[in-house]
Amino acid sequence: MSAVKVAIVEDDIAISQMYRLKFETEGFEVQTAENGKLGLELVEQFKPDIILLDLMMPEMTGDQMLAELRKKPWGKDIKVIILTNMGEEEAPKTVHGLGVESFIVKAEMTPRQVADKVKLALGT
Repeated sequence: MSAVKVAIVEDDIAISQMYRLKFETEGFEVQTAENGKLGLELVEQFKPDIILLDLMMPEMTGDQMLAELRKKPWGKDIKVIILTNMGEEEAPKTVHGLGVESFIVKAEMTPRQVADKVKLALGT
């Protein structure tokens, strides 16, 4: 069985790399993008099993990327976890209508806990 693929779309490189390391040590295949525009391109080519998506990013925000993703035949069923420092009640209302697995506030969870959430969402 091939490795589970995780795409991390996050504009803070230090945070992105921290999660990349965590998921790679757990045996996941990881690719990253630093904004929603690059994230969409990455997802189309990489075909991840799940996306960790920040909301506040330059070029294209996470909610804009998610809306675009859900319009694509290859993007409507990909699991997405919102990973942000914005509180769930502050997030754009559109996010919830676009099918997200869960909403994680970065400051409230360790990379270990985030990895556990991903495994739970994937049923692994």
